[in-house]
Amino acid sequence: MWRMPRPSKPLLNRGRIVACALALVDAEGLQAVSTRRLAAELGVSGPSLYNHFRNKDEILDAVADTVCEQVDVSMFSDGTEWRQALLEWARSYRAALSAHPNIVPFLAQGPGRRPSQLRIADAVFGGMTDAGWPKAQATHIGALMRYFVAGSALGSFARGFIDDAEIYTRDYPHLDQAHLLAEHQQRVDEGAFETGLRALVDGLAARHPGEAAPAPGPV
Repeated sequence: MWRMPRPSKPLLNRGRIVACALALVDAEGLQAVSTRRLAAELGVSGPSLYNHFRNKDEILDAVADTVCEQVDVSMFSDGTEWRQALLEWARSYRAALSAHPNIVPFLAQGPGRRPSQLRIADAVFGGMTDAGWPKAQATHIGALMRYFVAGSALGSFARGFIDDAEIYTRDYPHLDQAHLLAEHQQRVDEGAFETGLRALVDGLAARHPGEAAPAPGPV
C-alpha cells in the first residue's frame, strides 16, 4: 500500500509560529518580529504564515496571550479574602511578565480580544465587586494593579547603577552604597516590588467601603 511520505519538518501551525515569535521577542525584542523573519526561522515561505495569522500584530497578540495564560486568577473565585487575592495574583502576574519583559510594552496597549487578558480582567473585576467595591472603584483597582505590576516587570532598578564607587562617594554622598546594588539585583527588585505591593493593598484596605470611616480631624 502506498503511503504519503512524512514531511521532513513538522507541519506549520499556530503553536509553532507563536513559540518562534516569543523566542525572538525574548532574545531580541519586539522589533525582531516580522513575517519575513519568522518564515526564515521556521523554514517556510512567508505567505504560508497568512494561513494562520492575518498580520504581525495578530501574531504578537497571540504571543501576549500565551504569556498571560501563565497568570493564576483562581484566588478570586476560591474564597480567598480580597486583599490576599490581590497579593497572590500580583505575584503570579509579575512572575509571568518578568519571564518575558520584552512583551510588556505590547501588553500595555490593552487586552483587545486576547482571551487570557480578558480572563484576568474579568476575574479581578469580579473579585473586587464581590468583595464590596463599587464597580467604578473595582475598575480603578484593576488598572492600578496592572500599571504597578507591568512597570515592575519592565526593568531592574538595581541594574541601573554602575559598580564604580567613586562616582557616588564623590558627588552623591547618600548613594555611597549604590555601587553594590547590581550585585544584589534580585533581592533589591523583589524587595521593592513587595514593599510597593503591600503598601498599595494596605492603602486600598483603608479605603474599602466596608471599613469604618475615620474620625474627623479638628476643624
